[in-house]
Amino acid sequence: MITQEQIYNALRNVEDPDLKKDLVTLNMIEDLKIDGNKVSFSVVLTTPACPMKAMLENACRNAILHFVSKDAELAINMTSRVTSRPERALAGIKNIIVVASGKGGVGKSTVAVNLALGLAKKGAVVGLIDADIYGPSIPMMFGVEGARPKSTQNAEGKIRIEPIEKYGIKLLSIGFFTDPNQPVPWRGPMVSTAVKQLFNDADWGELDYLVVDLPPGTGDIHITVAQGFPITGAVIVTTPQNVALADARKGVGMFLMDSINIPLLGVVENMSYFSPAELPDNKYYIFGKNGGQDLAKQFNTPFLGEIPLVKSISDAGDLGKPIILEDNHAMGSAFLEIAERVAQQVAILNAVK
Repeated sequence: MITQEQIYNALRNVEDPDLKKDLVTLNMIEDLKIDGNKVSFSVVLTTPACPMKAMLENACRNAILHFVSKDAELAINMTSRVTSRPERALAGIKNIIVVASGKGGVGKSTVAVNLALGLAKKGAVVGLIDADIYGPSIPMMFGVEGARPKSTQNAEGKIRIEPIEKYGIKLLSIGFFTDPNQPVPWRGPMVSTAVKQLFNDADWGELDYLVVDLPPGTGDIHITVAQGFPITGAVIVTTPQNVALADARKGVGMFLMDSINIPLLGVVENMSYFSPAELPDNKYYIFGKNGGQDLAKQFNTPFLGEIPLVKSISDAGDLGKPIILEDNHAMGSAFLEIAERVAQQVAILNAVK
C-alpha cells in the first residue's frame, strides 16, 4: 500500500531551484489522494508564468517512481497561486511592476506591453497603467484609440473608473481622457494627481500583476509612483549604446535611493542586434554589444533577455496587435520568456522575509 507519508517523503527530494527549499516544506503540495497505486496531487506554483513548471512536474514524477513505487499511476495537477508581500500589496493587487528607462526611444513601452500580455498569456490576471502622461502610447499599441472608460458610483458614493479591457488585460491611460492630437501642458502637481487617480480611482478588481509603463527619465511621475504606492520591483529597459546605458544607470540609482528603495527585477536589452531577412544567421551590433548584460552585472541584478531590432515588433505595436499575440513568432517567444523571468524574480522577492 502506498501511504501519504511515503509520497511526502519522496517529494521532500524535489527542491524549488529559486526558493532553495523542497516542495513539502514550501507547502506547495495540496489535495493528495491515494487509491491503491493511483496517486493524485496538486503542485501549487508561485506564478502561472513559472519557467520551471515542466521541470518540477517531471522531478515530482521521478521522485515518486524512484522512492515509492515504479508502478505508481500519477496524476499531477500543476496549478498556481501568485504570491505577494503584505507590505508591498495594494488593495486587490498582489504585485505592482514598474517598467522604466533612463531615456526615451529605447522601446520601454513595447517591453511593458508585451510583458503584461505575456503574464496574461501564461494565465495571470493582469492590469496595465500607461503612466507616461506626456506621451501615452498604450491606446495605439492596443488598438483602442478613442476609447473612453466608463465611470460608476460605488456604495460609498465614490466615483470609480472602469478600465478598458483588451486582449485579456485591463488598461488605463491618460490617453483615454485627452485629445491625442493635443499636447498635455501640465505642471508637476497636476501630473501627480492624474497618476494617482489611475491607481486609486480605478476599479481594478483582483489582479496578480499591475504593470506600470513609466515615462523616460527620473521626474515627478517616478517619485509619485515610487513613494506613493507599494511597488514590488522595477524592470529596466535599455539599448546597448553608451548614451542609453548612462541614463539607465541614473534610473537604477533612483530606485535604489534610501528614500525610494525599490528592488530591481532585472534588465531588458532592446535593439540588441540586427539580422537582415536575407542573412538571418548574421548579427550586426549596430548600437554596441552586451551593454545590458554589463549593466545587470554592475548592479547585481538578473539580465532578463535581449530583443533584436526587428521591424515586425514596431509594426505590430503600430497596428494595435503586439507581437506576443502572434502564435509561433520568434519575437513573441522571446517576450514570453522575459515575462516568465520577471514572474520568477517577483516570486523570489516575495519569498524573502
